[in-house]
Amino acid sequence: MTADSSAAASPGTPASGGPGDAAPRTMSRAAGGTGRKSSAQAARKQDPRADGRTDPKAARKADRQAARRSRRYRRDVRWSPYLFISPFFLFFTAFGLFPLLYTGWASLHRVSLHEPTTMEWAGLHNYTRLLEDEFFWNALRNTFTIGVISTVPQLLMALGLAHILNYRLRGAMFFRVAMLAPYATSVAAATLVFVLLFGRDYGMINWALGFLGIENINWQTGHWTSQLAVASIVIWRWTGYNTLIYLAAMQAVPRDLYESAALDGATRWQQFRHVTIPSLRPTILFTVVVSTIGATQLFGEPLLFGGAGGQKGGPDHAYQTLGLYMYEQGWFNFHLGRASAIAWAMFLILLLIALVNWLIARRLRRS
Repeated sequence: MTADSSAAASPGTPASGGPGDAAPRTMSRAAGGTGRKSSAQAARKQDPRADGRTDPKAARKADRQAARRSRRYRRDVRWSPYLFISPFFLFFTAFGLFPLLYTGWASLHRVSLHEPTTMEWAGLHNYTRLLEDEFFWNALRNTFTIGVISTVPQLLMALGLAHILNYRLRGAMFFRVAMLAPYATSVAAATLVFVLLFGRDYGMINWALGFLGIENINWQTGHWTSQLAVASIVIWRWTGYNTLIYLAAMQAVPRDLYESAALDGATRWQQFRHVTIPSLRPTILFTVVVSTIGATQLFGEPLLFGGAGGQKGGPDHAYQTLGLYMYEQGWFNFHLGRASAIAWAMFLILLLIALVNWLIARRLRRS
């Protein structure tokens, strides 16, 4: 019995609960402890500041990398917006600012179109000559009158059409798109059509006036008739554009104002006068300024309306604008210096208009 029990308990297989059972567990705990120590050491190698014993070189390197990343981020946040908008400034400098400054420099010289690189200093002679030039003052008067008779009806019609489109209408989207059709039409195409309409012998305008007993009118030779014809082209092209601007501003007016006015017994006309118009004052001022600037630069319509010799604005310069007068002096009389002085005179007029706009807008904000 003793031999059997001793044989059953072999040295290589210790019995459960015997002394041999503790050895493997002790080795496993030792192995686990060694693994944890090695992982901690690896972590300390990756981050030498983890156990408080910092490697100075590694810490300085890490700080330098963090500082570089921070500087790059700050530079990116600061300069990226300027990089995105830089194409506009590059094109403006090349095609806007440089021609403006060069034109101002040329206005102080005598320059011929035949030799544009040869300049003779003239000082303010080109400007003083403009003050004594009757054709310049005639062009300035024509520009003013055409601007008035085209801008005032245009904006009044645009305001009325926008008020109508502001209400719910069937096919409102169609009418809004149709308003932009004249604006999208070519200036040349529109002007040629109006030349046919205002023809002396076979024009539709004279045909309609014939039913009223009015004889045929030569629209291209009369002083006021030619200006009315040119102004009608401007009115037709820009009324729809201003209509959509007014419509967008009207839709931004709070509906509570109209409801309060209706509860007080205000009619639609009274609502338009006392609610819509005061709310549109900044928009009206904007359209007046933009239309005035456009009238000051009026060029294509009167040029094409006059046909051959259109740069003169008719036989008696009846509708010659500042743009046409500048074109005549530079490209027909070959006086580039004088044309540059006219261009800068127009620029100064536009600055004066902008100053008046700023003063009016400032007063409106105070009120």
